[in-house]
Amino acid sequence: MRVAGDAWRYPAETRGDVVVAIDGPAGAGKSTVARRVAERTGLRYLDTGATYRALTLGLLRRGVPPDDPAAVAEAARTIDLDLELDAAGRATVLLDGKPPGAELRSAEVNAAVSAVSAVPAVRQQLVALQRSLVGLGGIVAEGRDVGTVVWPDAEVKVYLTASEPERARRRAGDGNGGGESADALARRDRLDSSRATSPTRPADDAVVLDSTGRAVDQVVEEVLGRVAVARAERTR
Repeated sequence: MRVAGDAWRYPAETRGDVVVAIDGPAGAGKSTVARRVAERTGLRYLDTGATYRALTLGLLRRGVPPDDPAAVAEAARTIDLDLELDAAGRATVLLDGKPPGAELRSAEVNAAVSAVSAVPAVRQQLVALQRSLVGLGGIVAEGRDVGTVVWPDAEVKVYLTASEPERARRRAGDGNGGGESADALARRDRLDSSRATSPTRPADDAVVLDSTGRAVDQVVEEVLGRVAVARAERTR
């Protein structure tokens, strides 16, 4: 794992700090909420979904069919993926040594990522990469199985959701949806929630927050309150 700039120089209070897991379907607001919580708390930030997208992009570049699990599992082992931390503690995924850029959110990746993510060998490989960050201290991580699989012992677990029309509207307007329609979004939901390995679902001890019609700041403040409680419990 690469670490850029002064990324090792975290304030003492964030070393060994809480882990915040924010899971949920696409368009629920995970990225916005997780980034703001990380900024407000001084914790590092990881979008676990970006690692699956980067691997999917690498497979597509190599001409590997995403709907062939055996081919995906075989090729995934040869793709160079890494995580780079900047001085603010934000993790960027590197594909073949470079940030993938806008291609990470392309329509082609959107259409293939759920199939690639369902391959057990892929999940095993990328969960190991994601877990490598927690040894550096506290973190806010967002994805679909952070609280259930990646860090099941996270002190704060949130499952963020919203109505399908609301999520489709957000994906169309945030520039990251790759033109994803409501039907395509629903299809991804079905694939992600029904896969045999690490299906998308709330952890048993997660708080479920519906962000439909709510301001981002309201959701952020609710998560921050839970982080404050978790930090207080660590100091008792």
